[in-house]
Amino acid sequence: MPISMEALADDLAAESAVLRELLAPLPDPDWRRDTPAAGWTIADQVSHLAHFDDVAVRSAVDPDGFTAERDRIVAGGGGIDPDAIAASYRELSGAALLAWFDDARGRLLEVFRGLDPGLRVPWFGPPMSAASSLTARIMETWAHGQDVADALGVVREPTGRLRHVAHIGVGARAFSFAVHGRPVPDEPVRVELTGPAGEVWTWGPADATDRVTGPALDFCLAVTQRRHRDDVGLTVTGPAATAWLEIAQAFAGAPGTGRERGAVR
Repeated sequence: MPISMEALADDLAAESAVLRELLAPLPDPDWRRDTPAAGWTIADQVSHLAHFDDVAVRSAVDPDGFTAERDRIVAGGGGIDPDAIAASYRELSGAALLAWFDDARGRLLEVFRGLDPGLRVPWFGPPMSAASSLTARIMETWAHGQDVADALGVVREPTGRLRHVAHIGVGARAFSFAVHGRPVPDEPVRVELTGPAGEVWTWGPADATDRVTGPALDFCLAVTQRRHRDDVGLTVTGPAATAWLEIAQAFAGAPGTGRERGAVR
């Protein structure tokens, strides 16, 4: 089935609405609540999303400008420092952050709906398709939204949109090893997940002996490092699958620090 940018954009809009519903009622002091991400508040989670929405739009509408700026930073010995980016927006009020998020997300949806899904756009690493870039925004929104929900003590209802998160998590297996400076095991891994409606989502050879099975929600929490591997209900079989789940990382950048065992209940 051809990839539909309209369908991806609709899913991102729906995921954005879930997060916005959590944010809209918050008085300004609650935006400064700590989240399970060390050193990050709710405000930091939202500024991160808005900032990289703006960056994703630039990568699509001004790829040469994006690439030149990225290369300038790299040539200067710098890198993308999420903590420094978060710190640069901490003077903004909750209301200002929400308005920025609304504007940035609206612009992102407007631009990406009209793109060819196969269009290659530059990023902080290899270029990716426009469809993959939009899917990554779904994953990021869900993952950072999980941090916000945890900070507020809210349990979100799982949806079929988790498939996007799981798909990126599976696709990032090689990256997870590379970012830790480790070779990817030769053995393939079969992933079988049960979605929120009882549907089964699969990746990898059906006859692979290394396997990861369990609820899609638990897999997504693990590969976005929102829960410790021991705090999710996944069955992991075989050395290649075990090694992967110990370092699985669906997001770009340096190796994530993850969560301590039992840190989030």
